[in-house]
Amino acid sequence: MKEQKTFYVTTPIYYPSGDLHIGHTYTTVAADTITRFKKQLGYDAYMLTGTDEHGQKIQDKAEEAGITPQAYVDDVVGRIKELWTLMNIDYDQFIRTTDPEHEKTIQRIFKQLYDQGDIYKGKYEGWYCTPCESFWTESQLVDGNCPDCGRPVQKASEEAYFFKMSKYADRLLEYIESHPDFIQPESRKNEMINNFIKPGLQDLCVSRTSFFWGVPVTFDPGHVVYVWIDALPNYISALGYLNDKPQLMEKYWPADVHLVGKDIIRFHTIYWPIILMALDLPLPHQVYGHGWILLKGGKMSKSVGNVVDPVELAKKYGVDALRYHVLREMTYGSDGIYNEDLLVSHINSDLANDLGNLLSRTVAMTVKYFGGTLPEERQSGEYDGELIALAEATPGEVEALMDKLDFSKALEAIWKLVSRTNKYIDETQPWVLCKDEATKARLAAVMYNLTESLRIITVLISAFMPDTGARMAEELKIPESALTWESIKDFGGYPSGMTVERCEPLFPRIEVEKAKPAPEKKQQQKKPAAPKADDANAEGTGLITIDDFAKVEMRVAEVLACEKHPDADKLLVFQLDFGNEKRQIISGIAKYYEPEALVGKKVIACTNLKPVMLRGLESNGMILSAVKGKKLTLLTIEDPDFKVGATVG
Repeated sequence: MKEQKTFYVTTPIYYPSGDLHIGHTYTTVAADTITRFKKQLGYDAYMLTGTDEHGQKIQDKAEEAGITPQAYVDDVVGRIKELWTLMNIDYDQFIRTTDPEHEKTIQRIFKQLYDQGDIYKGKYEGWYCTPCESFWTESQLVDGNCPDCGRPVQKASEEAYFFKMSKYADRLLEYIESHPDFIQPESRKNEMINNFIKPGLQDLCVSRTSFFWGVPVTFDPGHVVYVWIDALPNYISALGYLNDKPQLMEKYWPADVHLVGKDIIRFHTIYWPIILMALDLPLPHQVYGHGWILLKGGKMSKSVGNVVDPVELAKKYGVDALRYHVLREMTYGSDGIYNEDLLVSHINSDLANDLGNLLSRTVAMTVKYFGGTLPEERQSGEYDGELIALAEATPGEVEALMDKLDFSKALEAIWKLVSRTNKYIDETQPWVLCKDEATKARLAAVMYNLTESLRIITVLISAFMPDTGARMAEELKIPESALTWESIKDFGGYPSGMTVERCEPLFPRIEVEKAKPAPEKKQQQKKPAAPKADDANAEGTGLITIDDFAKVEMRVAEVLACEKHPDADKLLVFQLDFGNEKRQIISGIAKYYEPEALVGKKVIACTNLKPVMLRGLESNGMILSAVKGKKLTLLTIEDPDFKVGATVG
């Protein structure tokens, strides 16, 4: 029997000085996604996350709160675990540096390095940044402050143990240069070599005597192990290194990838590899330093307090929507800007309109035309080949991109298939095929191709949005055997005889006004303002003010597709292009127009109406028309100078 491949991925262990923000969430969602994806490919994948709980900053915060450091971290760690449960993070192990087994392993590592001469006793004199837990020389300070966070530093002078990093500098440089994929992206590798290794590595302070909250040095009780020797080895202590249960270590080490933010890549590509070299252990295959999620004012920071709360966002917009947004928006290795408007746009455009409507329309038409069960007699035709070719090529493209941890491009590739499948509906026009008994076999083929494409999309998105993938599989009645990665490499795996039923929208559209942060509530009750003159004159007359009219948003849109509502004879379902977005609008004009005659027309639509459900399908706006007696005419734009998206008013 072929041995199952393993895949070991880690997040950083987060510092529980306060609640985590959206940047930490991105790292952990990314790790969860690659773990789920590797499991889809048949790997025995293992994900580790956890918390780095020692240090002066924790001790200081606990003293401020009037509780013990252990009680302080227990409280914060509880909330971190709740966040990962909320975000559907399926980690295999959560390690805490206060775990007794971890502390024992750290003491053994420290003693081993000391015994072999790689740790020695000395005296530290220089500058210390408490928030960053970093020591700095005078020349490294920027305007007298910490070069990493910009905050004030304190003069430090104390007895300490040091780790001989300088001894391993040449060996590390040779390793990095001979293993081009070890540090990714490439820009991070160049930064480490040119800014840190080649200028010369200094020996590293690895113990402290000025605080007590840490792992005690067994042979010198006045010292506690300082962060690097305590925190970084969590990746092997979690696997049972130097204890009596080393099975996980033997199975999963070396790690396939350490996922870290770019601010801590130095510790993972210089300090950590040298520690491993000193322990005579193999190095991880790759350290991937992703960019930051930035605010307009710069980097988020718990200590500064300018953070975005992922719990609030997940509860407001949904877990899978937030997972999709952070993975799609953070391009390979680069920084991303946090923008709540863009999150709403992703939900409304990519998730509600593109994916959600594709599922709703396909299921609704299957129920309408075939009672929910597709017949086996099918006739292939025009447009099938292009859709099938893309559907069969996409899994391989996604696999290659995920090997590079390019989550954004992988989602982009999946959404190309989503868009192409939507286009296939417009090309094949099932609402026309259903009218003629002679084209029923062709209609059956079209509906099968749509359903099969959705099956493939379901498997493709499951690692990124697990709940959405599970719901789509349920709505389409896809059996487990047709949800494997192998099953989507060939088109045609959706089994015969499945019966679908009408479904609720996957992602309801977000009303833009509701998406805005609520205004600050005032404590005092104000008297109602006297009406303005124009308002007073309008009262009781049925007239509205210019301010009232200005609230109505009307824009030009092109009809991409139009079909009869599968469950209402009087309604037409429009797919409209507004230039910057596509929308579905339902209009009660079926008795006045044949749907195919409206495709390509430019119409005027009101775009800021509250979305409504009309017989199971969502309508996001209103198309304008003129009525005289029993005659109705759509208001259309014939002038080619009026572009799609133009404002009407």
